Amino acid sequence: MPPDPGSPTALGSPAPRREGREKVTGTARYAAEHTPPGCAYAWPVPATAARGRVTSLDTAAATALPGVIGVLTPYDAPRLGTWDDPTLHLLQDLRVPHRGWYVALAVAHTPEDARAAAAAVRVAYDTGPHDVTLRADHPHAYTPQDANGGHPAHREHGDPDTALTTAPVQVDCTYTVAPLHNHPMEPHAATADWDEEHHHLTVHDSSQGAHPVRAALAALLKLTEDDITVVSEHVGGGFGSKGTPRPHVVLAAMAALHYRRPVKLALPRAHLPATVGHRAPTLHRVRLGARADGTLTALTHEVTTHTSRIREFVEQAAVPARVMYAVPDVRTTHRVVALDVPTPSWMRAPGEAPGMYALESAMDELADALGIDPVELRVRNEPPTEPDSGRPFSSRHLVDCLRDGARRFGWTGRPRPTREGPFLIGTGVAAATYPVLVSPSTARAHARPDGHYLVEVDATDIGTGARTVLAQIAADALHTPLDTVTVALGHTGLPDAPLAGGSSGTASWGWAVHDACTALTARLRHHHGPLPAEGLSASADTTPSAPQTSPYARHAFGAHFAEVRVDTVTGEVRVRRMLGVFAAGRILNPRTARSQFKGAMVMGLGMALTEHSTMDAAFGDFTESDLAAYHVPAHADVPAIEAHWIDEHDTHLNPMGSKGIGEIGIVGAAAAIGNAVSHATGHRLRELPLTPDRVLPALARPA
Repeated sequence: MPPDPGSPTALGSPAPRREGREKVTGTARYAAEHTPPGCAYAWPVPATAARGRVTSLDTAAATALPGVIGVLTPYDAPRLGTWDDPTLHLLQDLRVPHRGWYVALAVAHTPEDARAAAAAVRVAYDTGPHDVTLRADHPHAYTPQDANGGHPAHREHGDPDTALTTAPVQVDCTYTVAPLHNHPMEPHAATADWDEEHHHLTVHDSSQGAHPVRAALAALLKLTEDDITVVSEHVGGGFGSKGTPRPHVVLAAMAALHYRRPVKLALPRAHLPATVGHRAPTLHRVRLGARADGTLTALTHEVTTHTSRIREFVEQAAVPARVMYAVPDVRTTHRVVALDVPTPSWMRAPGEAPGMYALESAMDELADALGIDPVELRVRNEPPTEPDSGRPFSSRHLVDCLRDGARRFGWTGRPRPTREGPFLIGTGVAAATYPVLVSPSTARAHARPDGHYLVEVDATDIGTGARTVLAQIAADALHTPLDTVTVALGHTGLPDAPLAGGSSGTASWGWAVHDACTALTARLRHHHGPLPAEGLSASADTTPSAPQTSPYARHAFGAHFAEVRVDTVTGEVRVRRMLGVFAAGRILNPRTARSQFKGAMVMGLGMALTEHSTMDAAFGDFTESDLAAYHVPAHADVPAIEAHWIDEHDTHLNPMGSKGIGEIGIVGAAAAIGNAVSHATGHRLRELPLTPDRVLPALARPA
């Protein structure tokens, strides 16, 4: 019989994290905590030129230092094979595409010796003019074929320009989002161990996907995948920056093979902005046209962003406007400028986070122009089908999120802004959306003679609680108590599975786990007598059953509400409370889900108030390169946060009925805070973050 649905171990119940004790007691081992005998340490040498070419590289002083094993340079580093990510073709030539590009790697017996050796390397450059400044009228801006994720860069329906000029009410606004950095608590690190006798490389890597790392290393190092084992058992966060192989793991493996000994490389935090990707800055122009009753007649969202000269990556910030509101005449487009900057990459809700900040801020400005409550404006423009594709939604409960959030928050007609001494108090709302993504996966389930089960899948738990939820899915399909199930993950010796990204992990891995456990249950049903010593097993591959396309438009939705306090003396903005209501399918574990929602909301708070990076035009690098300068929210910054959800029963998703929850919480959060600041002060600030140096001048202007 299945476990009691009210049991704390049943699917849908708040089971505690299985690895929680190991993490809080320090016994969970991360990539840099594996130290094979004879392990050496590596430290990269970043370029100090913004653009150019290495003309000389003197390692004599470095190699003469105590404890130094050697310094790899483009002159003597192993030659790599081909791979589709040119940011991993390290130490292969003398070009310097941007400041921070690695030009050498020091290897020594201790991390201190490696760092000293890296500092002693002398590099000379032939430099050329560089350009790192993004602007909307950049002469080299172009329209790419696709934005990130394979979305068409340009989409148009009807005649939005004519519709805008004839609309009774119009808004035309520009918004700016600065470069942002992922900064997980665990820096990017890898320990590579080459076994010469068995011709085998073992790598412990801080990664969101062990199988993709193995594939890249095999191609680059000219080994077979069978020659490599990658382990990513515990990962201290990633937010997208560990979604694909990064330079640290390639450098560690190169050094291990070259010096025929284990090598450990943990990147210093100051290297991360230039090395592991970032959220590219985005410049937005949003135009909305509406009738007097608030019905939208036209929408255009134009985005300009930057990419590197190494690899094109386009932040797809206009894409969410294609699914949000019922508008007959729409244009969404992206333009990109290739600059002498590090290659941008994925950061939590790439595209949706900055794009919905702009769109939902514009919706608030339209509500002000119309004199309509911002919640009501969104409700009036609810579409019957997905606007861009015309496909029916598998489920869409945005209106329910808005209504329930307004009730819980005490919104009712939007409270008027108030003043408490020197403080201005205001409230704001914004909608949220994120697509439902799923990838094919494999999994294997074993029944043991002692009544316990082992489930194997090369999933990666980056702090989301994947171990716990996958065990719950397995226990549910096996009709067994949760404590009889063990989950093995984070190892390329396990069944192949996609990386943890795109809020698709549970849907992808969980589908395969469900199918494997269902097949095992069927085997057990037909088995008579005691199990053999080796037990019984069943496997699943969801390639045929988990297609990437669907006749339905599948998205999660949500609504954010925020109350802020603006200090008229200092210009400081404090968020007093935040509330989010989400529609994300079936919530498989309320405890871990609430943690995901609230964590993303905190990240949205940082995006709104504290987080930003500055590209130095003269030196060509990010000025904020550590947590002393790049301000992520601290405990004192985080207010009372509530996360709630609507119970959705969507049969068009996966066997669990779940949608991804890792990213929907950041989408729209910054807009809700920005809208609350505008409400409190009577001034619209359109550039994030809303720091005192921007707020105070606005307060000095007449409202």
